[in-house]
Amino acid sequence: MRPDTWHLTRDLHRFLGHARDFLHSRPALHTLPLTVTETLRTQGVDTYGPDAPVFGWLERGGQVRAAFFRTPPRRLTLTPLGPDETDALAVLLADLGHPLPGVSADHDTAGAFAAAWQRSTGATPVLQERHRLYRLGELRPPQPPPAGRGRVAEVRDRELLVRWYRAFGAEIGRGAGQGAGAWADVRIAARRVALWERPDGTPVSMAGASPMVAGQIKVAPVYTPAHLRGRGYAGAATVEVSRAALAAGGTDVVLFADLANPTSNSLYRRIGYRRVTDFTMYDFTTGPGPV
Repeated sequence: MRPDTWHLTRDLHRFLGHARDFLHSRPALHTLPLTVTETLRTQGVDTYGPDAPVFGWLERGGQVRAAFFRTPPRRLTLTPLGPDETDALAVLLADLGHPLPGVSADHDTAGAFAAAWQRSTGATPVLQERHRLYRLGELRPPQPPPAGRGRVAEVRDRELLVRWYRAFGAEIGRGAGQGAGAWADVRIAARRVALWERPDGTPVSMAGASPMVAGQIKVAPVYTPAHLRGRGYAGAATVEVSRAALAAGGTDVVLFADLANPTSNSLYRRIGYRRVTDFTMYDFTTGPGPV
């Protein structure tokens, strides 16, 4: 066996049997593979549709050094890799005939893999999004908070959560994934959505959270209807769900913010979130790229 070897599988349990310790070694940085594999483990791999996910891990000297996953039709998601490692993976996936719509990874890894994929397949990488990963330091609730109070979403809020989740997906250009109804049901049952409501009891913002894996909890989504923004509601809801994550034992409470949205980035920094690294997303097209 070569000293640097990529292993591919569609068996989630086999993947976790090899890669779990590696993923747990840096919970904040590995939030995406941790949360996605936990969802697949608890809800079944058919959560993302009829196409089975693909997983992979890189072994070097008997130790796992990197990993990836892809849940069709989404992009390939990678943990940090060096340039030689991205080249080897791109060649391997191209030779195996794996179609890739794009890649998502830390900034350097995404750029290196996009270039390697273009060399291997001729596909043109097109930059789509850049996000910043934040980790909670010391939680600092806004002072003064907006009028109202926070509370956990309940069954009576289901229709609202479904509507807001669909609106959130439409705003960021993504579908509802596993389905808005299923999303709401799972999170209501697990008490993993915080609402901020006005003094009259009207909900005005929500913030959700992932299950805890390796002490890591990811805050997402955070959504306030457009006509209610700019009043501090999103910050208040995020504080509520962050406080609940800490109370649940979360040691790495993280979230992503779109770098094209300076308002949200400023908000998260004000309430105590600190930068971990930046992530970049490319889509691959076989046609000519933008001029």
